[in-house]
Amino acid sequence: MPETPVSLIHPVPYYAQWESPGLVPDIIAGTLSAADDPLWQKSGAASPEEYAFWSWRLCGMACLRMALDHWRGTAPPAVTLAEECVEAGAYVRHPDRVDGLVYAPFADYAQRRWELFAESRPRLPAEELPGHLAAGRLAMLSVHPSLRTLDPRPPHRGGHLVLAVGATPDHLLVHNPSGFPDGSQRFAEVPWGDLGRFYAERGVLLGPGEPRS
Repeated sequence: MPETPVSLIHPVPYYAQWESPGLVPDIIAGTLSAADDPLWQKSGAASPEEYAFWSWRLCGMACLRMALDHWRGTAPPAVTLAEECVEAGAYVRHPDRVDGLVYAPFADYAQRRWELFAESRPRLPAEELPGHLAAGRLAMLSVHPSLRTLDPRPPHRGGHLVLAVGATPDHLLVHNPSGFPDGSQRFAEVPWGDLGRFYAERGVLLGPGEPRS
């Protein structure tokens, strides 16, 4: 368990990877198609089908939107950001799938395009997270999606990105782009003792960088 003598919570705005956070449980359960999200146009997608394709893959863009809103006061549309990341090599799009997020080119993109501090961390132990948060940074972390329910036996670690926004002696606090509105979306508490079941110990550190003139 990391040494976290005090609680620290950054007041970061929340964005889901779907435009309607309240519909996330139905979309994940398959009882509602993402294409039927009534707010799909806010994503920047050209059609409901394009939105549905991307929406399952936008956890990293949701994390970036949260960081940008926190430090820059702007949250560009998620699919627009994803298309920029394709151009930057951070996503590799195929007809039926997307490879990525590829951390190193994503970090380069975040630095160049948005003037953020961004560092790809193929190795990012949980013990380091309180220190980074205390230094004013946020951390995109690779976790298993079942973090939203604290599944006692996730099949593997990693595969989904959440944004670490705070820490207490007992919990890591995350904004989860695919969390449920019952408390696992915003400032979701993940006990330090449970984090290791889900966390692949890799991610991207983000910071405010140099403000634009």
